[in-house]
This record gives sequence, C-alpha cells and structure tokens, in this order.
Amino acid sequence: MTESYHFPEDFIWGAATSSYQIEGAWDEDGKGESIWDRFTHTPGKIEDGSTGDVACDHYHRYEEDVALMKWLGLHAYRFSISWPRVLPEGRGAVNPKGLDFYNRLVDALLEAGITPYVTLYHWDLPQALQDAGGWPARTTAEAFVEYARIVAEALGDRVRHWMTLNEPWVSAVVGYLHGRHAPGHTSLEEMLPASHHLLLAHGWSMPVIRQAVPGAEVGLVLNLWPHTPASRSFADRQAAYYGDGFLNRWYLDPITGRGYPADMVARFPRLLDYVQDGDMEAIATPIDFLGINYYSRHVIRSEDVPEAENEPQEVFASDDRTEMGWEVYPEGLYDMLGRLHFDYRFPALYVTENGAAFEDVVGEDGCVNDPRRVAYLCEHLRAASRAIAAGVPLKGYFVWSLLDNFEWSFGYTKRFGIVHVDFDTLERTPKASAEYYRKVIRANAVVE
Repeated sequence: MTESYHFPEDFIWGAATSSYQIEGAWDEDGKGESIWDRFTHTPGKIEDGSTGDVACDHYHRYEEDVALMKWLGLHAYRFSISWPRVLPEGRGAVNPKGLDFYNRLVDALLEAGITPYVTLYHWDLPQALQDAGGWPARTTAEAFVEYARIVAEALGDRVRHWMTLNEPWVSAVVGYLHGRHAPGHTSLEEMLPASHHLLLAHGWSMPVIRQAVPGAEVGLVLNLWPHTPASRSFADRQAAYYGDGFLNRWYLDPITGRGYPADMVARFPRLLDYVQDGDMEAIATPIDFLGINYYSRHVIRSEDVPEAENEPQEVFASDDRTEMGWEVYPEGLYDMLGRLHFDYRFPALYVTENGAAFEDVVGEDGCVNDPRRVAYLCEHLRAASRAIAAGVPLKGYFVWSLLDNFEWSFGYTKRFGIVHVDFDTLERTPKASAEYYRKVIRANAVVE
C-alpha cells in the first residue's frame, strides 16, 4: 500500500450528519413539530412517500453510532441540534428531555475521544415559528439568538466548535423559492427576506455563543459550487458569473464585510428592503472559520442567446456522475479552497461535507463494496492535500455522511453513507469506503 498526499499532524478527520436525517423519534419526549415533519407528512412531497419519523433511529441508537465512530478512528463528529427538540415552540419553554439527549451524546463522544462540532441549524425549523412567518420574518432571527444562547450555555462547558447555520442558500432558495424543501413555498417575495434573516441570525448569534463559551470557535457552513463557463463567449462567462453570484457570492461577500454583491442587488433590488441599520455590520462579524460543503460544479451555458449565435461549447461535464446526477469533479474542491483563501482570506477552513450517493448493494457475504465512493473520496482528499500544500489553511475534513439516511425530498432513495443502514431492521454495516476512510485516518494521508 503506497501512501501519498500527507496531511498536517493536527489535521481533523471527521464525519457529518444532521438531526432530521438520522434521529427519528420525531414526536417523542416532548419534541415539537418541525417544518420537515409537516412537509414529509404532506402527500406528494417526498419521492418515495417516506418520512424521517424513524430515519436511522439515532435518538435511541446513538451509543451504537458513537462506537462506529470510535472504530473508524474519527477525531471529530459534526452533528446538528434539532431546534424543536430543545424548544418545541421555537422559543420560550425549554424541553429538558430534548436537551438531555444532546448532553448524553456529547458525553458519549468525549468518552470515546471524539470532539463534538455542533451545527445549530440544519434546516429543521420549528413549525410554530414557520406558522408565525418563518425565515421571511425578522422575528425568526431573533428567536434563533435565544435558541443559540440556550444550547451554548447547556453544552458550552464541553463543546468548543460551533457552526451557526448549514447552507442558508438551500434554506432560503430551495425552501422558499423552488419549493422542493420544507416549507415548500415558491415565492421570491419570501426568499429575499429569508436569505437576509438567515444571515442576520448567524451574525447576531456569534457574540452570544462566544459570551456563553469562552474560547469558542464559531463559523458558518456554506454550500459552494464552482461555475465554469461552457465556452469563452461573453454570454457564457456572464451567465457563469451570475450563477456564482446567486449561489456563492450572495453569502460569501456579506459575511466578509463586502455587502451584498452589486450585480445581485441590481437583479434583486428588493433584497435591500429588508436591510436595517446595523444589519450588515452584524452579518460581517468576523468568523473563526468557514465550513465548505463541496460536491460538484456547474458547467454554465447561456440561455440568453440562441445556441447558433453563441460560440461552440468547449467545456463539458464528465459522464462520471453520482446518483444525484452530479459530476464527479474533485478539481473543483481544489479551486474553491484556493479561492476562499486567496480571495477572501478566511482565518481557517474546514471541508464540512464531501461525499457521494451511489447505488449500494449488500452482497451475499454481508459486505457492501462501493469502489466508486472509495475513488471519489480518494480523489477529493488528494485535492484537499494539494490545497494545503498551496497555502490554504484547511484544518479538517468531514465525510458526508457517516450513515445512509433520509435524503430530504429524495427520501431513502439516495445513499451517501460510508455505513450502510438497512431501513427495515436499522442494522448498520460499514461499507468498503468506511474501511478505506479508516485507513486514511490512521495514515493521516491519502492511501492507494
């Protein structure tokens, strides 16, 4: 076995999950309803008609899952808190049983020698807050600050690493404009304030977390996709720049004090209707690190000019695609990490999600061989190592995901886990990719 692409001695190797996708126990021990509970119980919203009512039953099986993490040799585990499990109505009375679950999980992780990395919001907004206006309402950002304080005070004696939001673009755009995620709305007039209030919740909550947790490292997690023009034509380059603005710069620029991108404001002028005095300063509160969720890139062909009038297409996405239809493009991770460092100068970066969905089969021998996922991880880890060698302050890597889980609007039809989950019996079976990742962690290097 040849070792190559070594990582720094203090590099953090982890795995990531989210509360709604794995916990189950959707209405147990005083938990309130989330927008995903409501959405999945609405017929026609989920591809296979399923819900996250049970999911991986992590709520009852977390000790088994922590044992799997220890076997893998994980240094860290990134998980999210279910807001309605802690505050059933979104604010006000705390549910002690819900908070106790996360206390027990954190204690189990620490006992196993695994550092907890907590994400406060991974899309499961309390339904009570949605009923009161959801993220389009400024009051939801105020409620988030209250929630962040409660969780930070409860766990902050043991948890030092905090992430405010996961992928606010998805919450705002896919949830309020595209309608494919909870709450399933399709309104630009809701998406614009939702986007702003998500960032405001992030900015407002950071000093609250830092006050509750001396020495805390607090950051934000964004889903970032390189946008590659399909040709050198002005139309394709302009379309790619627009796509980058809508998905990437819309969030990167304000958190680094640059404000909303001028080209996005020109296209969506009403965005500024929701900005009040002091908002942009709060959003630009310096973060300790940025988390990047990277999966693929977009190759952009302009739709504004007829194909016959555009230059011939020169760049094409590879036919090597995951079950999500996403191109396998590890070079995009290298490019994006370099951009984040050299263009934005974040003090530290983590790859907080990276992985692939493939059609996995349990063999007659009980094993799950997933060579394409192994190759995916290998190539992306090489890209990460190259970025570090180029000077990028990449501090850790979290594979997505520890477990096969409920994959949002796709239900249980897409498997991202390095551990296979039988959704009938809930039996966990480490895949070949788990064995591979275990070797990588032991070697602290990409292994062949």
